[in-house]
Amino acid sequence: MYKIDHYLLESGTDPFEKWLKELKDIRARAKINVKIDRLSMGNFSSSKPLGDGVSEIKIDYGPGYRVYYGQSGKFVILLLCGGDKDTQEEDIEIAKDYWTDFKRRSAL
Repeated sequence: MYKIDHYLLESGTDPFEKWLKELKDIRARAKINVKIDRLSMGNFSSSKPLGDGVSEIKIDYGPGYRVYYGQSGKFVILLLCGGDKDTQEEDIEIAKDYWTDFKRRSAL
């Protein structure tokens, strides 16, 4: 089992949770949560490494939702942010920035 955790901005805001709550499509939220549950059980079949320690889970539903995460330690998955196919390039850069910030603050 992997522990699922969330990246927090220095302000305390959880960008992943904010994005998920703003999704109007309840079915999309449910499908995203199922993918995260599978990730927590070690099922990485939907995952794709993107470089710099960030990976992506693709949800084949609607506009092609994506969840970006990093793995901290052996059993902790840190959810960074989410998006869809239309914002994918920008979301990947944001996720990489969040991951870099997390590692910087964790080293203190």
